[in-house]
Amino acid sequence: MKLKRRLSAILACVTAAFTLTACSGGSNSSAGGSSADGSPGGSAASDSDTIKIGVLEDISGDNSLVGVQKYHGAQLAISEINAAGGINGKQVEMVFADGQSDNSVYQEMMNKFILEDNVDVIMGCYTSASREAVRPIVEENNALLFYNNQYEGGVASHNVFCTGAIPEHQITTLIEGMIDEYGPKAYIIAADYNFGQISTMWVEQEIEKNGGELVGEEFIPLEVSQFSSTIANIQAAQPDFLVTLLVGTAQSSFYEQWGTSGIEGCPMATTVNIAQGYEHKRFTPPALENMYVTATYVEELDTPASNDFKDRWHAMFPDEPYIGMEAESEYTGIYLYKAAVEKAGTTDVDEVIKALESGEISYDGPAGTVTVDGATHHAIRNVYLFKCNADHSLTLEKTWEAVKPDWLSSVKGIDLRESAPNEQYTPLD
Repeated sequence: MKLKRRLSAILACVTAAFTLTACSGGSNSSAGGSSADGSPGGSAASDSDTIKIGVLEDISGDNSLVGVQKYHGAQLAISEINAAGGINGKQVEMVFADGQSDNSVYQEMMNKFILEDNVDVIMGCYTSASREAVRPIVEENNALLFYNNQYEGGVASHNVFCTGAIPEHQITTLIEGMIDEYGPKAYIIAADYNFGQISTMWVEQEIEKNGGELVGEEFIPLEVSQFSSTIANIQAAQPDFLVTLLVGTAQSSFYEQWGTSGIEGCPMATTVNIAQGYEHKRFTPPALENMYVTATYVEELDTPASNDFKDRWHAMFPDEPYIGMEAESEYTGIYLYKAAVEKAGTTDVDEVIKALESGEISYDGPAGTVTVDGATHHAIRNVYLFKCNADHSLTLEKTWEAVKPDWLSSVKGIDLRESAPNEQYTPLD
């Protein structure tokens, strides 16, 4: 079976990646931790008067387009929290490190955060590969990681909380809607690593469930930026719609090339683009015309909470070109941590996890109310369907409120309050 062969390949790649990164030695000074003001990293031990939040994001390398937004989201949240009196009367100190879009750097800096900087919590990782590179380190040291990012789902870890969008939020509704509106034949293009591979499994599952037909799929390495052959393959397959699961700056080049290819009448469906890389702002219309995206946040969300957030954000970062959903997730993740520490009355990891698992940790933020689901360690969130128009404006088509991330609990029977397998599950498991 094609999916089983693919999963074996994924596991082989993950094994190889860990082998390679384990052999990388030495220190990279440019990745070193820093405090919120950019000065050299904080004290070697946790100060009783401060709460230390480690922020490990990509502000250089291929993933910096989103990584900078996430870094700014953390800065804004911490600045606001400190101005309002901190957490339990303690000021928050940011200890920052640039992951450099390099998984070996992620591993190095995660070890430093935990073993040298003694941070109380880590907000970090963009790609799923970076998350999986550091997750064993987090689990082995009983640390606490907030993964504030859209991803392919399935992580069941005692020490990891995922606040961003997952397939239950995005893929199910998106694929059903595209088949109903445009027809059964789908073509998938996806980033060639675990996010794209596992997300494609979810898409394939939803296509089959809704009576659709997969007429082609391609997995594209992250560094690829030329897509003439891919566009020719799509044109030859004549799908009713195209599913795009591309990631990063290089792969976003696809859309400009698609827009000038002369292909007309083939709508696109995505869970990634627009909401992360703001291609609708960066590329010349109508490259993204008729693209549909399910997202937990976009800057165009027109609500009082969103508009207030945008005003505060752009006051602090006047040169920021766009606020995407990962920026909002990072911002919201820090406020969820604040709520958990306040409930626990301590930064002790075990006690904070108990608070997060209580079902009582919520934050009313720019994307609406976000609540931590204790059984799965994922977020209950609103989901928004936007359509990109010919002029690259966005139209809100539909809203789903308080969507539960219940696949792990309802299908896999996992309740992390009872036991934690510390594994990532896929639709094939």
